[in-house]
Amino acid sequence: MTDIIARCEARGLRMTDQRRTVAQVLAQSDDHPDVEELHARAARIDPRISIATVYRTVKLFEEAGILDKLEFGDGRARYEDAERDHHDHLIDMQSGEVIEFVDPDIEALQDRIAERLGYRLVGHRLELYAVPLKKD
Repeated sequence: MTDIIARCEARGLRMTDQRRTVAQVLAQSDDHPDVEELHARAARIDPRISIATVYRTVKLFEEAGILDKLEFGDGRARYEDAERDHHDHLIDMQSGEVIEFVDPDIEALQDRIAERLGYRLVGHRLELYAVPLKKD
């Protein structure tokens, strides 16, 4: 929590009590909540917080580089801390579950592809969309 708040303050953002609440909810999230879920969680801490405040706060945090906006093709923007360790995502198209993973072979392959094309990879985002294998 303090890490997100500290980064906001370091970027010169004014941290109101409601922004602190949203930062706290984000810091405690180990999933990829959308604004509606963030609002529900924040409202459990501060029932006065409006969804409009959460929308504005998320947009502010995203513009400041505190949050990454993720769009997995389901029409919902989801968010995660921009400074989390690198990982990729596998999205279960049936349940909507988002699974984080790291695979060194994929990382090495991406570097080799960039190099072969004459580039040095400086970042990437990988999203895999999948359905569960049928179990016999």
